[in-house]
Amino acid sequence: MRGFRDRTAIAGVGYTGFSKDSGVSTLTLAARAILAALDDAGLTVDDVDALATHRVGDSTPPWVVAPALGVPEVRWYLDQFGGGSVSHSVIAQAAMAVASGVAETVVCYRAINARSEFRMGGTGRAPAPVFDMQYQAPYGYFAPPQQFAMFARAHMNAYGTTHEQLGRIAVTQRANAVKNARALKRDPITLDDYLASRWIAEPLRLLDCCLETDGACAVVVTSRERARDLRHTPVLVSGAAWGGGDSFFSGAGSGPSGTDFTVTEAARIAPRLYAMAGVGPEDIDVAELYDCFTYSVLVQLEDYGFCAKGEGGPFVESGATALDGALPVNTHGGFLSEGYVHGINHVAEAVSQLRGTAGDRQVPGAEVALSTAQPGYVLAGTSALVLRSDR
Repeated sequence: MRGFRDRTAIAGVGYTGFSKDSGVSTLTLAARAILAALDDAGLTVDDVDALATHRVGDSTPPWVVAPALGVPEVRWYLDQFGGGSVSHSVIAQAAMAVASGVAETVVCYRAINARSEFRMGGTGRAPAPVFDMQYQAPYGYFAPPQQFAMFARAHMNAYGTTHEQLGRIAVTQRANAVKNARALKRDPITLDDYLASRWIAEPLRLLDCCLETDGACAVVVTSRERARDLRHTPVLVSGAAWGGGDSFFSGAGSGPSGTDFTVTEAARIAPRLYAMAGVGPEDIDVAELYDCFTYSVLVQLEDYGFCAKGEGGPFVESGATALDGALPVNTHGGFLSEGYVHGINHVAEAVSQLRGTAGDRQVPGAEVALSTAQPGYVLAGTSALVLRSDR
């Protein structure tokens, strides 16, 4: 896969506003984000020949979006079933389509009314159509906070990880969101505020959990050569990896570390991701780590090699993940404070950092970024990208 490295680029990013009630359909959200991304790149709908998204019955597919926008011809599309675990594979597959010549300009988008319409893990509808849900539903084990609480507790039991260490992630990311005009939550919080927030599913509190958000985000993927002729500094797709093994719910014992629930599928894909990009953890300047919950940040710091297994808690407690730390993490505030658009707003923030256009939250000299998907606890896989500035 080395021939894939740096052949494609992200040339544009676009957002809608983030809110608790958009007042519009997911189709409208998708269209607005796509048009904003095209405008950012200096392109129009006439330049688009491919669309890609992921969804779990909560959004609008490419074959609805394309005619609504007036896309002249769709040469390739991707309508991926799945939640946050597949979010970065959508962009990776778009890059493959461009690199292979199947498409020239792919817009990847995610549109979701996750607060006003389709609440993730809600019980007011039939269980998700995945086979292992039948073993969870009879026990009322539906919602992601319940699921991640079990894994966070396993890490606490194994390594002495503390509530204060999880809280440091929430506090640090909120400090980043204060500098981000898009963020839903911009009031600073303290560790005492975190500890005073109500329980959702022990050991997870309210401030451990991402924000249910209405909104959309989109990125434009094209060739490196074409991107160099467009409006902004291209951000190259240097590495991409996705995949996994067995679900922790129904196949524990044959995952990345047997029955050790403190090791995720990120540990499985990280070596080939870094090998493909020609980098290691020490080369990453900024990391946008999937933060559906604070614990998912902590475990990915370990599984992507930024610290040893069991040392994620002390690592975040040291201040290493702050904007002025050794590894700035979730510089926009992440899903905990900016808003949860199911993966793609992490990629868009990485692009801003590598362009050098992130304003008050800019990491000086950022050249290489890691952006990741949900690390594989709920679904049996994960995905991630290494992006590089073409400056």
